[in-house]
Amino acid sequence: MRKNYELEKRQYIIGGGIALIILIYVIRLFTLQVLDSDYKKFADSNAFLKKTLYPSRGMIYDRNGELLVYNQPAYDLMMVMREVKPFDTLDLCNTLNISKEQFDKRIQDIKNRRLNPGYSSYTPQTFLNQLSGKDYGLLQEKLFKFPGFYIQNRTIRQYNYFTAPHILGNIREVSRRDIEKDDYYQRGDYTGDLGVEKSYESYLRGQKGIEILLRDAHGRLKGRYEDGAFDEAPVSGKNLKLSIDVELQQYAELLMQNKIGAVVAIEPETGEILAMVSSPSYNPAELVGRERGKNYLKLTKDPYKPLYDRAISAAYPPGSTFKPTQGLIGLQEGIIDANTAIGCSNGYVVGKFRLGCHPHPSPLGLVPSLATSCNAYFCAVFRMMVDNRKKYSTIQEGFDQWKDYLVSMGYGYKTGIDLPSESRGFIPNSNYYNKVFKTDRWKSLNVVSISIGQGEVLSTPLQIANLSATIANRGYYVTPHVVKEIQDTLLPEEFVKKHYPMVDRKHYETIVDGMAMAVTGGTCRIGAIPGITVAGKTGTAQNPHGKDHSAFMGFAPIENPKIAIAVYVENAGFGATYAVPIGSLVMEKYLNGSIAPERLWLEDRMVNANTMIFSNIRK
Repeated sequence: MRKNYELEKRQYIIGGGIALIILIYVIRLFTLQVLDSDYKKFADSNAFLKKTLYPSRGMIYDRNGELLVYNQPAYDLMMVMREVKPFDTLDLCNTLNISKEQFDKRIQDIKNRRLNPGYSSYTPQTFLNQLSGKDYGLLQEKLFKFPGFYIQNRTIRQYNYFTAPHILGNIREVSRRDIEKDDYYQRGDYTGDLGVEKSYESYLRGQKGIEILLRDAHGRLKGRYEDGAFDEAPVSGKNLKLSIDVELQQYAELLMQNKIGAVVAIEPETGEILAMVSSPSYNPAELVGRERGKNYLKLTKDPYKPLYDRAISAAYPPGSTFKPTQGLIGLQEGIIDANTAIGCSNGYVVGKFRLGCHPHPSPLGLVPSLATSCNAYFCAVFRMMVDNRKKYSTIQEGFDQWKDYLVSMGYGYKTGIDLPSESRGFIPNSNYYNKVFKTDRWKSLNVVSISIGQGEVLSTPLQIANLSATIANRGYYVTPHVVKEIQDTLLPEEFVKKHYPMVDRKHYETIVDGMAMAVTGGTCRIGAIPGITVAGKTGTAQNPHGKDHSAFMGFAPIENPKIAIAVYVENAGFGATYAVPIGSLVMEKYLNGSIAPERLWLEDRMVNANTMIFSNIRK
C-alpha cells in the first residue's frame, strides 16, 4: 500500500503547532508567576498585607552619658492604591486639616514614577507623614470609613538639649536619589541629614522588620499569617556616645551668641572634640515634624546662614595663629634656632617693600617673637627657607617643600573628621603661583604675606585647633572626631592612630615656650587663667570686606594638656579683643567647672557683646 506522505506531514505540523501553543502558555505562566513582580504583588495583596516594622533609631549621648537625642512616637498615614474604594474625600481632608487640592496633588505625586521610583498600586505608599497625636486620635476613630488607608507607627527625633545642631544633624524624608543609591530605602523613609545623623546613618538606622497579616476573601484583615511564623522583628539602631561635653558646648554657644564665627575645642591626646560651635546657630528641634520644610526654608533664607557649619566648612585667613608653623619649619630646616635674633623696623622692610608690624622691642629671638607676634621675624624665616639655594635649586622646589611641611601639620587638606561638608582650606603650591604670575621667575618677596597667615592661605577653625593640639602633644595629632563610642562596635582605626608631622619632637618645646610667654607677658595676656598654665597665640586676620577677624589658638595646662582650642570671630578686630577671652573662658570652664570670681566681668562682657553689628551682612 502506498504511504500517504501528505497526511503524515500534516500530523507533524498539527502536533508541532499544539506543542508551540503549550510552550507559549508555559512561558507566559512562568513570566507571570516568577518574573513578573506585579502579578506576584497582586496575588500577595489579595491574601496578605505586608507591613514594614521600623526599627528604633539609635540614641545619642554626650561623653558623660547625658542623653542628647532620643525617639518619640510618630504616625504615618499609609495607603494601598489598589485597595482604595470610593469614600468621602472631604471628610478625610477635614480630619487631616488639608485642602482637597493638597489631597489631589499628593495622589498625583504618589503615582508619578519619576518622583516615586518603583511605585506599584499593590504596595503601601506614604500619604502623609508625622501626624500629630491629635490628628492620629481623630483619624483612628474614622479609619474604617477610608478603605485602603491604614496607620503606620514610626518614631521621630526629640532633643533633651537645644544645642549642637551642626554636630547632631537631623533626619529628613529620603529623596529619589537616596532610594536609587540604597535599596534599604523606600518612599516615605527617613535618613540622616547633616551631622552625625548623616555620617553614622548606617549605624543609627538599624534594620527593618516585617509583619505579614492575612486577609479573607473580602479583603478584611484576619490576624497574623501563621501566627507570625514568617514575621521578622526590626533590629534597633546602634547608640552613639559623642565626645562632646554638652555643658561645655552650651557654654561656648553662650559666649558666641550675637557673633559670627566658630569655636573648636579638642582633647589633644585623643583627638576627641569636646565642643564645636558654629555661630549663629539654630534649635535642632526646628527641623523635626510637619513644620520642618517651612523652618528649613526660613533658615536657608537667613543672610547670616545659620545652617552653614563655620567650624569645619568656612575657610578663613588664619592670621598670626599660623606663625608657630613657620617657627617649626625654620627649626626643622636648621636655618634658625631658639636664639636666632631678627630685627623688626616696625614691619618687614626690603627696599621699597614694607609689611607693617606693631611696636615691640627689636631684635628678638624666636620665643619673644611668638609672644609679641612679630611679622618681620616670620617673613624673614619663610624667605630664608624657600630661597636657600644650598638646599633647593629653585624657588619652586623650596616652596613645595614648605607646603609639604604644612600638609603634614594638617593644613591644605581635610582633616578627616567624622562629619560631612568639611572644607580642605587652601595652601598654594608653586604651580599655583606660576599660573598667577604667568611665569616661573617670581620671587619669595611676592608671596611673603602667606608666612603670617595672610594672602592666599586659608584654613578652617578645625585645622587651627588641630595645630594647637599638635603643639600641645609636642609633635603628633589624632584625627579629630566627634563620636567617642559606637554601641558594640570598634571605632575606625583612623580615630586612634597618631599622625606625626615632618618636624622633630624636640622643636615643639621652643614653640610652647613662645606661646606660654604670649600669655604671661605678650599678646594673649587677657587669656591667663588663675592657677592654670596656658599657652596661646593671637591672630588678627585682615579682611578686605570690613573689620578684621579676631582669632586665637591655645591649650592648657601646659605640662599635661587636657584641652586645645581655636576661636575665630568674624569682624571683631584684634585677636585679644574677643577670640582670646572666649578661648580662655572655655578652657577655664572645662578645667575648673566654673569661672574664677575675678574673671566674671570678662565672661559678662563676652556674653553680652554683639560683633554682628560690624558685619557687612544686613537683614
